[in-house]
This record gives sequence, C-alpha cells and structure tokens, in this order.
Amino acid sequence: MESPQPATPAPKDPSLPTEGQSNRPPHGTPDPPLPEIPGTGVLRQGDSGHGVYELQVRLLQIPGIYDGGPIDGRYDAEIRAAVTLFQKRYGIRGDETGVYGDNTRLALMLRTK
Repeated sequence: MESPQPATPAPKDPSLPTEGQSNRPPHGTPDPPLPEIPGTGVLRQGDSGHGVYELQVRLLQIPGIYDGGPIDGRYDAEIRAAVTLFQKRYGIRGDETGVYGDNTRLALMLRTK
C-alpha cells in the first residue's frame, strides 16, 4: 500500500505579510492619503468645487429651498441660507446651522435624486 504524499504548501502571496512582518509602513512614515470620494465631507460657506455643485443640484429639487439659485459650485451666503432653511424645515440636527455635514447630507440625499 502506498503512503499518501504530503500536501505541497501553496505558494505564498507576496502581498501578504509573512510571520513577523506587517503591512504597515515603518514607524514615523505617514499613512498615504485616502482617495477623495466626490460628494463627501463637510461643506461650508467659502468652499467650492464638485461637492458644492452636487449640493446645489440637490437643493434645487426641494421646492422652496433654493428656487432659481445658480449652479456654479460656490458655497456662498445664498447656499448657506438654503442649507439652513432645509435643516430647519426637516428638523435636521447634529450639523452646524448652514453647514452641509453628514446628517444634512443624508437627509437631502434621501429626498432627492
């Protein structure tokens, strides 16, 4: 009767740490920056860019909040007032008044496309 052959170990994945190793960079090396996800993060007066543009598009979808406002990607006093009105009308708490934070973003996203 033949004895079973020992299983050949699978080749090690070079991207996985070996015993005594870790995937972390050496101590003192800063972590690489996380990729920015469009439309996330806190937005406030003075900000500009794609995230503000998306905010403006969504605000226009709520009647009486930002009717006829420009879509120019600038978070100006008019956007701040619209965000404040949205927060008050829908009872949004947890974000600074007039600031588009996580709670305001979620509430607006649930009401718009």
